[in-house]
Order: sequence, then C-alpha cells, then structure tokens
Amino acid sequence: MSVLVLVLAVSAACCLGFGFVLQQNAARQAPLSDFLSPRLLLDLMKVPRWLGGIALMVAGMALGAIALGKGEISLVEPLLATNLLFALALSRKQSKQPLGRQGWAGLLLLAGGVTAFIVAGEPRGGNAVTDPLRHWLIIGVMTGIALLLTTYAKRSRLSAAPMLLALAAGLLYGVQDALTRVSGQRFSEGGLVEVLTGWQPYAVLVLGVTGLILVQSAFETAPLRMSLPALTAAQPLAGIVCGVGFLGDRLRTDTGALAWEAAGLAAIMTGIVLLGMHPAMPAGATETERTRDLQPR
Repeated sequence: MSVLVLVLAVSAACCLGFGFVLQQNAARQAPLSDFLSPRLLLDLMKVPRWLGGIALMVAGMALGAIALGKGEISLVEPLLATNLLFALALSRKQSKQPLGRQGWAGLLLLAGGVTAFIVAGEPRGGNAVTDPLRHWLIIGVMTGIALLLTTYAKRSRLSAAPMLLALAAGLLYGVQDALTRVSGQRFSEGGLVEVLTGWQPYAVLVLGVTGLILVQSAFETAPLRMSLPALTAAQPLAGIVCGVGFLGDRLRTDTGALAWEAAGLAAIMTGIVLLGMHPAMPAGATETERTRDLQPR
C-alpha cells in the first residue's frame, strides 16, 4: 500500500469526520419544514458553523479524490470509513463524555477491520470493464435502492427517516467516488477536454448535491448517532461494489482471504455501529432550538 495513498485517505477521513459534526451541529436546529427540500441548504448557508463543516467536507472530498486517483477504490473506501473516529474525537471534546468500553471496542473493531480487509484482500488495480451495460446496471441498482430508501423515509418522516436517508446518501456517495475515479482517469488520458466531454463529472455534481440534501435532512431530524453510522457503512460498501464491479479492482479470492475479508468488513460495520451509537455523539435539538442559529443577525 502506498504511504501517500494512506496519508491522503486518512487526512480525507479526518476532514470528513470533523465536517460532519459541525454540519450536524447546525442542521439539527433547522426548521423541519425544510425536510428533504433544497431550501434547507439555502437556510443553512446563513450559519457559519455549517459553512465551516462544508469547507472541511469539500477538503475531505478533494483529498479523497486524489487518493482515488492514486489507489484502488477498494483500498481507499475502507480508510475513508475511519472518518467516524475523528467525528467521535470532536464530539467527545464537545460533550466531555469518556470513551469507555463501547468507544474502545468500536475503535479497535473499526481499525482492526480496515487492517484485516486490506491485508487479506490486497486490493490492486486491473482492467476496467468497458461494457457500458455493466456500468449502468451497477450504478442503476445503487441509485435505485437510494431512491427507494428516500421515498420510504419521506413517508415515515421522523421515525426511521434519519437512518434511511443516511443509507441512501452513503450509496450515492459510494457511486460518486467511483465516478470521481473515472473522471480522474479520463483527465490523465486526455486532459480537461476529455473530462468535460464525458457524463461522469456532471453525474458527480448531481450525486453530490443530492447526497448533501439527504445528509442534512438526516442531520436535522435526529441525533448524529442515528445517521452517521449508516452513512459511514453504506459508502465504502457501495464504493467496493463499484470498484470490483466495473473499475477493474481485484481482491484475493482464495478461501482464506475471502474469510478474512468478510471478517474485516463485519468488524468494520460493528465498529461503526458502536462508535456511531456512542453517547458522545451530538444529540438532536428541541423544536424551540431549531431556528435559533437561523435567525437574522
């Protein structure tokens, strides 16, 4: 594994984790009338803390894009999942909650799971699938599931909505990461003109904005522990599916390697849940607090 890819991916995870906490701090006080509406983003633009969170997220996405350009998506995505560690670190500073057994167990499971998956799978590049049907089939399944989750979340409103929206956003972000890598490959082959003449960068933009609305709607309706674990779990899984499905990423497939890869993914998911449900994660706001930071100064 390239040290540069490791540094870039972990730095991206740090920016994303800090950014998610700052965004949720602001979004949890947004009016519920903005739920799943682009107006939510317009309202949140008035809040400096949210803008700081967005700046960190953009920096994280940029670092992640560079990492994806230099390493396989099956390698980078598990490393990006460690953003939850940084989110918990900032949340602990805000809440003064001790890490405790749950926090240490989640930390060890997440870090150990990422290590086990990478060491056992040995992600490496290969020949990308040229059949467009394969591309559209995988992307269509991912976006279709995200649409179904969003539709059900809209009907369920505040009950299961935060987790469903976060899952949908994670799937979209995983596809976005895959298309970001494709755009980077096109840029290296033909420059900016080659990128702009393809559909991938425009899909990246649409997926990014859509995912942002879903995430902020999840953040405004419930504590961070109800949404961030689902978001953090869905994104690497979707990215790995895209990487192996049509980007040409290869993983070891012998019996022992597959067993360790499965165990690593299971540990990652368990660690994500434990860390995401930690009491230190920011809580939601009461109805009377929701418009406090959005009032004109």
